[in-house]
Amino acid sequence: MKPRRFTRLIVYVIVSVSLSGGNGLAHQSIVVAPADATAPGPAVRQRSGAGAQSREGPPVSLKYLVDQALERNPEIQSMARNFDMMRARIPQAKALPEPMLEVGYLGNIVPIPPFDLQKGDPSSARMLSFSQEIPFPGKLGLKSRMAATEAESEWWNYEQTRLNVIAEVKDTYFDLFYLTKALETVAKNKDLLEKFAKIAEARYAVGKGIQQDVLKAQVEISKLIEQSTMLEQRRDTAAARLNSLLYRNPEFPLGKPEEVKPQSLPETLTGLNQLALKNYPALKMQRRKIDREQLGVRLAEKDFYPDFSVKFTYQNRPDMPEMYWVSVGVKIPLYFWRRQRPAVAEAAASKAAEQKRLENLTTVLFFKLKDKYLAATTAERLVSLYGTTIIPQSSLSLESAIASYEVGKVDFLTLLDSIVTLLNYELSYYEQLSNVEKAVAAMESLAGVSLRQ
Repeated sequence: MKPRRFTRLIVYVIVSVSLSGGNGLAHQSIVVAPADATAPGPAVRQRSGAGAQSREGPPVSLKYLVDQALERNPEIQSMARNFDMMRARIPQAKALPEPMLEVGYLGNIVPIPPFDLQKGDPSSARMLSFSQEIPFPGKLGLKSRMAATEAESEWWNYEQTRLNVIAEVKDTYFDLFYLTKALETVAKNKDLLEKFAKIAEARYAVGKGIQQDVLKAQVEISKLIEQSTMLEQRRDTAAARLNSLLYRNPEFPLGKPEEVKPQSLPETLTGLNQLALKNYPALKMQRRKIDREQLGVRLAEKDFYPDFSVKFTYQNRPDMPEMYWVSVGVKIPLYFWRRQRPAVAEAAASKAAEQKRLENLTTVLFFKLKDKYLAATTAERLVSLYGTTIIPQSSLSLESAIASYEVGKVDFLTLLDSIVTLLNYELSYYEQLSNVEKAVAAMESLAGVSLRQ
């Protein structure tokens, strides 16, 4: 919900002090006028023109940063190569075992040179043989399907990595947005306090004020300088983190984030749960792992059946007919109670473990969605409360305090309190606005779909 347009305070401070007989503040005027209400809070300008503004680069869009991360992020590229690796295993899994080619010699002495026939011995022969192991029908097909399923599982792992990086980019971007707006707000309020500090000094100089007002104003200005310093450090850290996600130098200059407007949540919690069950890549990855383990059980059961081997041998003998030898071998699973049965039990246990991991992943997913949804709805309500009620009321309170201070009805500490209160509410407004979008970004990575257009 967009916050209601309200008055932003522009305070023009004109202080002219005329002394008559060494006492009295002859003239002081404070003018309060409405200004553009694109964001809550007071803005301070000189009557003679706008003050010097910091030069910033062009605004940087979230879409541009996301596109850059998808193209450049090393973690995403690494997961893509992992998928290529797993996909390359599919043809390997369905290939027959390597055949064996043998060259030999038959005789009662060692031939010189090698493989030379022994003269006078008709049994001496040169031999050439070729053998091929053939797994029981169905085994290679199961291995191929297991490799394909594992590759698909790795694909969904890649997709989850993409979503996680996008969510992290968005989270950091909205952090950067909040810190940028916070620095602007603190700077505006610091300027405002400096103007009132000059008024307090002028009053104190002519005997109309007290030294405590001057000191209190200086303390508040120093606190804002401290706050601004901490915010700058956090902003620079957020910018460096954003650059690292885009595989850029941490010092790479980033433009100012675009304005973020309040938006309602795009989905209910029930809708998010349904989207997550259907689209969450980690769930799809885990389901493929279960499928692979089921195929593993079937493959372990196939090992109760024998594998075969075929061998062809050619013999070349002197002064005698050539001979050929063809044989078929069968590998007997003789020790099945020590090998095949435990293998089936192992595969079944692995499948059950993956099934339980799926159940745990689903439960954790629903919890994370609920947690982020509550965070988003709470922040959304606070954004509405600050934007439509608290900040407008605080602005009016500050206007009233300024008017009352001008005629001497309230003291300087009351005026300072109104300024600091409005500042804190403005900072909270931008923080909660950022929190809404950060929670939505987290829910996108869990639901597996984009929730913002």
